Amino acid sequence: MIAQRTGTTALRRVAANPNAVFTSTFAKAAMSQMQTRQATTQKISADEARSILDKQRLNRPVSPHLDIYDKQQTYFGGSIWQRFTGSGLSGGLYVFGAAYLAAPLLGWHLESASLVSAFAALPVAVKGAAKFLVAWPFVFHAFNGVRHLALDLGMFMKRQQIVKGGWYIWGASLVSGLYLAFFL
Repeated sequence: MIAQRTGTTALRRVAANPNAVFTSTFAKAAMSQMQTRQATTQKISADEARSILDKQRLNRPVSPHLDIYDKQQTYFGGSIWQRFTGSGLSGGLYVFGAAYLAAPLLGWHLESASLVSAFAALPVAVKGAAKFLVAWPFVFHAFNGVRHLALDLGMFMKRQQIVKGGWYIWGASLVSGLYLAFFL
């Protein structure tokens, strides 16, 4: 409380007589700290500005395109498919959830009994393919998520371990997806 009163009193005194605080020597010291431009500027036409800009653009670096990268690298195999499967699974969940909510209004039958009876009427190969299309992204995302956690912990960081781990994930997810599709 006392510090606040002291500060308020000091501000009132400065406001009443600013020359007592901000003397010419203070202004000169402040001006000496300012930055100055050593180069002069001049007005140029729009055409001259365009030509200068075009010359500067020739010296700028160009970002590499994805075609220069080796497709066998580990980032392409594991990381991008982790994003694809996660996006596909979450997008499918949102689409089905919205359709399930809109079904009574549109006259659709998306209740469990209708879905089970419709799926049971399909041929075995179509059932297996449909189940595989759901099972494989799920198991790949789960297995590769565990692999990403291990990599985040600094485990299996040698190149050979990363490559072998990627192939193990692909193999395990395909086998697990087929198992879930045809045996469960």
